[in-house]
Amino acid sequence: MRCSNFLNCGSILGRMPHATAVIGGSTQYPAVAGLVRFFQTDAGVVVATEVTGLPAPGGECATPVFGFHIHGGGSCTGNAADPFADAMTHYNPDKCPHPYHAGDLPPLFGNNGFAFSVVLTNRFTVSEIIGKTVIIHSKQDDFTTQPAGNSGDKIACGVIRSTLRSEV
Repeated sequence: MRCSNFLNCGSILGRMPHATAVIGGSTQYPAVAGLVRFFQTDAGVVVATEVTGLPAPGGECATPVFGFHIHGGGSCTGNAADPFADAMTHYNPDKCPHPYHAGDLPPLFGNNGFAFSVVLTNRFTVSEIIGKTVIIHSKQDDFTTQPAGNSGDKIACGVIRSTLRSEV
């Protein structure tokens, strides 16, 4: 797919994605649900995210901002302490420091429980992330703290699946 300027990239959103991840919240955040769509283009991967049911923080000036990453594990299972422990840590095939992991993505900004985001990244291809997971964290990523930005608990997860008959 061509994506050499804004108009070309925007038109991609109406097409069939190359991969998707259906997002579901943990038992503590059961209302969180959404879809992440991945489109491989000549300029990189367009990641389009829509999420509902995000928690609202308390306080007049509190801003609902959530860390959002691709993790290296292939399952949204875990244990009592970490419901998505099997999602593992950030996808980081080149062993870069945070925030230069291939799986580091811009945060999601909550808007009355809803978030919508579209980003173009050349840190990975769709074929590299098939079977990996996307995670929404309870706090915003500070883009500094090692190893993962101090972005809090994993509150929602989805496994990235190819939408094509043969992998991208």
